[in-house]
Amino acid sequence: MPERAQSQRATPVYPYPGTVDRLGLLESDLRRLPPELGCGALAVLDGRTFMYSDAVGDIPKGSVGGLVHADTRYLDEWVLTVNGARLLELGNGLPEHSRAKFYLTNPALPGLTANALGVCRQRVIDGDVGERIELTNHDDRHLHLTVRLAVGSDFADLFEIKEEVGDRSTRIRRDHLRDGSRLRFSYRHDIFSAATEVQAVPAADRIDGEALVWEVDLPVHGTWSCDLYVVLPTGDEEITPPQHRPSPAMGMSHDPVSDWRDRLAHFHSDSHLIEPLIAQAVRDLTALRITMRVGDEDVMLPAAGLPWFLTLFGRDTLITAYQTLVYGPDLARGALIALANYQGTRCDDMRDEEPGKILHEVRTGELTKLGLRPHSPYYGSADATPLWLILLSEYWRWTGDDKLVQQLYGNAMAAMEWIDHYGDRDGDCFVEYQTHSPEGLGNQCWRDSWDGVLYADGRIPPLPIATCEIQGYVYDAKLRMAELADGPLDNRTLARRLHREAAQLQSLFNEQFWIDDRGGYYALGLDGDKRRIDAMTSNMGHLLWSGIIPDDRARIVVDQLMSEQLFSGWGVRTMATTDAGYNPIGYHRGTVWPHDNSIIAYGMTRYGYREQAKRLAVALAEAATHFDHRLPEAICGYPRANTGIPIAYPTACSPQSWASATPLLFTRALYGVEPCDGRLTIDPDAPESDGHVQITGLTAFGIRWDIDATGRTGAVRPAPPAPC
Repeated sequence: MPERAQSQRATPVYPYPGTVDRLGLLESDLRRLPPELGCGALAVLDGRTFMYSDAVGDIPKGSVGGLVHADTRYLDEWVLTVNGARLLELGNGLPEHSRAKFYLTNPALPGLTANALGVCRQRVIDGDVGERIELTNHDDRHLHLTVRLAVGSDFADLFEIKEEVGDRSTRIRRDHLRDGSRLRFSYRHDIFSAATEVQAVPAADRIDGEALVWEVDLPVHGTWSCDLYVVLPTGDEEITPPQHRPSPAMGMSHDPVSDWRDRLAHFHSDSHLIEPLIAQAVRDLTALRITMRVGDEDVMLPAAGLPWFLTLFGRDTLITAYQTLVYGPDLARGALIALANYQGTRCDDMRDEEPGKILHEVRTGELTKLGLRPHSPYYGSADATPLWLILLSEYWRWTGDDKLVQQLYGNAMAAMEWIDHYGDRDGDCFVEYQTHSPEGLGNQCWRDSWDGVLYADGRIPPLPIATCEIQGYVYDAKLRMAELADGPLDNRTLARRLHREAAQLQSLFNEQFWIDDRGGYYALGLDGDKRRIDAMTSNMGHLLWSGIIPDDRARIVVDQLMSEQLFSGWGVRTMATTDAGYNPIGYHRGTVWPHDNSIIAYGMTRYGYREQAKRLAVALAEAATHFDHRLPEAICGYPRANTGIPIAYPTACSPQSWASATPLLFTRALYGVEPCDGRLTIDPDAPESDGHVQITGLTAFGIRWDIDATGRTGAVRPAPPAPC
């Protein structure tokens, strides 16, 4: 049995040199970001690759844009000009997450009238990156054009793009072909290497510095086109893409992602509010999935969000996978297997690793490989480990997959050992966190910004900290593991022990975290001196989800969550307006997080408070209509009555996986969709505005089911066999 982690004297969270918030930035650093790409910027993404450009498809030098793959920027410049001038936007769009189209024209230039050209850029990511540039002469005379594509590669680490990019120019080698068919940039520093290769068909007439240049003669109504390919590397744990060039002029190749999307349940509703919200959620989750090879198995799982979090996370990936189980088990299975593969095995202070611990975040860029960042992987999360156990149980409840549970038994027991002997640092039954790393996160709960955990008076508590929702997760994890021990793990002794431990934790928790003031509520946490962190926050809504709250206090918690101090009209705020630390645009100090609200709503239905859950679901669905039916990562906490419209948090990820998956968990909560003894059951209590709802092809226990529901009535039945 591992030796219990030694209790440490309580120390302040901040100042803490080197510690950063979830974005990798202190709030003051936001002012130092490079120029934004402007209104209409588009991101094409596929797996761990995205190309973030302005509205005409360009990546100007010095912007936050670029072609980023596996945490490294392979292109930091990609600018198209005609006769020395950049083009003008007519319109752009994303037919799919991995395809973009830009319709452009020219400004007035010497010898070239305005709007003489129609320019179309079609871009696709499908393993590599492909782009077709097509020019059409709409003038009544022959045109001679100089078409130039300026290309640059700085090989910046993703962390640098958000902060300040180091100068690698002396280490970057250029091997361009004189025939104009290829530009190649390569970089090596110690054990890290990267290369960008741009191929052109037809070849450019010349290479001018780092630019491809074509001299084009266009007859009246004539058309010229060029195809460009950017070849990207494939990492050891990534599935090799199809061996073909992506063609922006053709449809996407058939791949496992398409198969997965086709297997998802389909949602139909009379409501023009709900159906597009679900459809957008599915599109975004398709865009944010990543594929990995673990051992001899290919798995698919959700990345956290665009642009900074297209990688494997602990907390984000697990919660998203839980939210999506109602629509299919594949992401949950992939998350469980991938995270088990990275489970901690030793004590490593730099990475906050401990035996049995589930990681926080994995990065593969230069700074991580050279040991300057701890993300190889980084384990600074106190909640990912119990969340992994919760997902394992929930996956089993939906699938009956005894084999995977038995396969992961060792990982599950290691996770339980971490909770008891590393998570519980001082033996008081509560899981606390405190970083050991000079580059570690000060807060290791879901409110992981530097000021995400505060007293009601706005002061920062001393470490180590035990936040309330983590204790709820541990309580739930112990009960769920007891259920697995009674079932596929066949260990009755373990089941009895876990039931006793869960009951003890519930009793201690409700004794030490409850505060009678302000009408009664649960403290955000206990600080390093075991004093209550008395802020009133949305975290207590997670306690409804975990079931650790006794019935006689559930109503008090629900009323607090729906009070004016916490409910903004768009959702539950992360912090009450009556607390000194409240800030409607503070990352975790008063914003509304959709995923947070989906967990709260599901918890409300667990205790029977379905009207309040419906109110949350409708509020966020209405908010989504102001964001093209895509919920952002966070919404400012301004009262709805004052603004009339929801205001997105300034640097919110969009799409962001657990925000995108929020409507799916709301669907489960409102329609009471639950697996039970090999069958799917429903208990609908949906808003009248939803009208008649059909969910077809919903998977549980390897069987596909169809649901019909209206209001409080509904039926579920096995789906008819698919036509041959």
